[in-house]
Amino acid sequence: MMRGVYEKPEGSGIWWIHYYAAGKRHREKVGRKSDAIKLYQSRKADATAGRKLPELRDSKVVRFSELIDDALEFVIDHKDRRSYVSKAEIVRKAFGSTPAAEITPQELERWLRSHCKTPATANRYKAFISLCYREGVHNNKTTINPARQVRHRREGVGRLRFLTREEYDRLYKVIERRFPEHLAEFIISVSTGMRLSEQYSLTWAQVHLDRRTIDLTKTKNGSARTVHLNADSVAAFQTLKHKLHRPADPVFFRQGPRFDTRSWFVPCLQDAEIEGYVWHCNRHTFCSWLAMAGASIKEIQELAGHKTITMSARYSHLSPEHRLSVIDRISSERAQ
Repeated sequence: MMRGVYEKPEGSGIWWIHYYAAGKRHREKVGRKSDAIKLYQSRKADATAGRKLPELRDSKVVRFSELIDDALEFVIDHKDRRSYVSKAEIVRKAFGSTPAAEITPQELERWLRSHCKTPATANRYKAFISLCYREGVHNNKTTINPARQVRHRREGVGRLRFLTREEYDRLYKVIERRFPEHLAEFIISVSTGMRLSEQYSLTWAQVHLDRRTIDLTKTKNGSARTVHLNADSVAAFQTLKHKLHRPADPVFFRQGPRFDTRSWFVPCLQDAEIEGYVWHCNRHTFCSWLAMAGASIKEIQELAGHKTITMSARYSHLSPEHRLSVIDRISSERAQ
């Protein structure tokens, strides 16, 4: 092992260097072993030649909590910032007071294993921690990102719950009876397949009823897209448009910092005796109904705004009743 280059903690994959210049000991955290060796050789050559060494941050210990604050500042305008804030509070309790440079991939693995019940949850927390370190590197507060060495969990597809036509009619009637002021929101959600954040951030300037389209400029995958409106969604929008409004006005009004569909949607689901269903499932209903109506996977991808065709291919399973109707098409005439 080269003198002045060492791994700390052992087995962490995090390498440090230390050297003396003008009688003063210097220590730097580098990251990979090969990079540590190169930097050590460079620092020794500079010290021998009497060249000025860079100012180091060793005198100030950067806690992980500081990286969290920087990450939250980075996502201040992100549509899912509330999700980042909630993750930040949980991660801060576990690692906030720890020097960012001392957290190892093994420690992160152990925490994710004990804290997260599903692979999907573990992957989301890993991504958030990695974001904190990326911002730390960008702001010259750290040189490493131990989250990059944490294994990505394989996520299952899960069940894509969608409404049958009978369930939709039942739920429609309950909403119409109990919360008629929210009926248009439900119809538009199922008829367009928009994500909750896309639907509830709409302004009237984005809605073109004459062309039967909506212009979405900010989406989850970062790509703008056009949403096409059917007769049901056009009629729903027209019920909302009877009041005077300006183009910049939001289509759906809210009280407080976020939209709350649970306060009225969950009671309606219970009344309609529909289980295992949440607001996001309206998007699954949209895609599944498209598939059952004969839409191709490519068409579903374009209409739903999926980034990859793999996401759309999930809807090829559909319902048992639809599968049976397809199988019946190849029955012999005698059997029919």
